[in-house]
Amino acid sequence: MIEQKNYFFIGIKGSGMSALALILHSLGYHVSGSDITEYTFTQQKLEDAGIKILPFNADNIQPGMTVVAGNSFTEDHPEIKRALELGVPFMRYHELLGDLMKNYISMGVAGAHGKTSTTSLLAHVMSGVAPTSYLIGDGNGKGVKDAKFFVFEADEYRRRFLAYAPDYMIMTNIDFDHPDYYQDINDVFDAFQTEANQVKKAIFAWGDDPNLRKLQAKVPIYYYGTSDKDDFQARNIKRTETGSEFDVYHDGQDLGHYKINLFGEHNILNSLAVIAVSYMEHINHDEVARELLTFKGAKRRFNQTKLADMVLIDDYAHHPTEIKATLDAARQEYPDKKIIAVFQPHTFSRTKAYMNDFAKILSTADQAYVTPIFSSARETSGDVSSEDLVAKIKGAKVIDCDNIDTLLGQYHNAVVVFMGAGDIQKYERVYQNYLTNK
Repeated sequence: MIEQKNYFFIGIKGSGMSALALILHSLGYHVSGSDITEYTFTQQKLEDAGIKILPFNADNIQPGMTVVAGNSFTEDHPEIKRALELGVPFMRYHELLGDLMKNYISMGVAGAHGKTSTTSLLAHVMSGVAPTSYLIGDGNGKGVKDAKFFVFEADEYRRRFLAYAPDYMIMTNIDFDHPDYYQDINDVFDAFQTEANQVKKAIFAWGDDPNLRKLQAKVPIYYYGTSDKDDFQARNIKRTETGSEFDVYHDGQDLGHYKINLFGEHNILNSLAVIAVSYMEHINHDEVARELLTFKGAKRRFNQTKLADMVLIDDYAHHPTEIKATLDAARQEYPDKKIIAVFQPHTFSRTKAYMNDFAKILSTADQAYVTPIFSSARETSGDVSSEDLVAKIKGAKVIDCDNIDTLLGQYHNAVVVFMGAGDIQKYERVYQNYLTNK
């Protein structure tokens, strides 16, 4: 069990870091941290909790602190240097999280895509039926004293999820992502196989993923999906403009009828995974069905705003598979409206690796726009551009904050989907201001 009382987070506004800071704060620990001064979507909850956020400065680090560093910061960072010089307790984000979850029945969610949405849904359902602590990759975190369950998002980047040995693990898919770290799909599979060997009770994996089908583990692997070969099956699926509903079967047994106010096939699969975990924990069907029906969605996952005659959707999608799922959900809810995609590529290496896939998926929108590639601390430059991507999409254009009103101002009674993992929301805010002033 963690023992220190005074925690300082270097990079506290990172999505996982802010969630972990909120957990410790709600458990009664003193928490503060440092980060960039530019506003991020995660900082509002930190401010609401009264957690102090300071600009990066080596003088922030004082004796008596336990310092927790975000995984993107190297030991050259001034605050990390100071922590090591002072000899204060120092750890990384994933190390503290791995230590924290040991006190609960832990439920992780891993996968190249769908982690945050599934973790949010699982946390919502479990919190509705029993005391539950949770950490979600959208910056949401809560610590509950005497909690029974601990639900968390397990990030595979740089194999960091290998710090976790959960009781249960949902694996949504294995796909080649993070080309700046992983060599190929076999390298990614090796990471997931290693993690599978650390799970204590059971794994729940999407049955249509061929790589997940190759997994071996010391615990049972239950596959979920819509096929007869799956252990947990969704049958009699109905997708409408108000949501989706389906029946669930396990080994031929009818586990009940479920409804969700969510869109897209991926949300049916996410719900099915949560139902499977709940079943193994002997949670009442009616309670699970009730909680599924009240879930409104994760932050920055298909969040909607209606202005004038337009629908604006904000989504974290930054991989071709995620973009496909987001556009599919938009088509389900708004079958009679034009779907306009505004996509911000995230990292030069990912843009280069998936150039053709991005072009293929974005071409399914009625119109596609691409912003400049998001430049982060991870990657500041590369030998590819947004113009290269636009050249592969018929009718697509590069868009920036200066020409949003010109390019998007021509649409009426349509849906504009803003997608990206960087600062795509700044483009959305400019367009919102345009619609408001118009």
